[in-house]
Amino acid sequence: MKTKVLVLLALFISIGAVLHIIAPPIFGVKPDIMLTMMFLGILLFPKFQYVIVLAFATGILSALTTNAPGGQISNLVDKPITALVFFGLLLMLPKSTNQKLVAPVLVAIGTAVSGTVFLTMALYVIGLLPGSFGGLFIGVVLPAIVINIILTIILHPLLKTIMNRSQISAA
Repeated sequence: MKTKVLVLLALFISIGAVLHIIAPPIFGVKPDIMLTMMFLGILLFPKFQYVIVLAFATGILSALTTNAPGGQISNLVDKPITALVFFGLLLMLPKSTNQKLVAPVLVAIGTAVSGTVFLTMALYVIGLLPGSFGGLFIGVVLPAIVINIILTIILHPLLKTIMNRSQISAA
């Protein structure tokens, strides 16, 4: 693993943590903006070892900064699963696909996976009624998907340009 890449990934996670802390709650629950930074790290440095480090670091920081009931355990389970699903989907795509189109779609899918795993874990940890899953998904996860897509559309090309100019690669 390259030290430069690890430092950049740590920077992504830090920015995500700050955004996660200052994000306003939606219906009492904060959307997980830290996911955007994890997804961008995976898109820019698609290597398994970076994905694992990024997933666990993001999960730990999300668990430390969450206000959601049962969110600590849910984040620790959710982030590695989500990162591996996102990485797997990314690897299945041909190299010739347009990243400007693929990135927002993958982020939407990844955020939906993350929200589903998080809510499922939270339902089991704190024992909410099963009927509350749909309401929480619509009220929290769908807005988070929209926010993460917008952030990805803005940040991904910008970060890609910076990476190309600085000649930093994951190899």
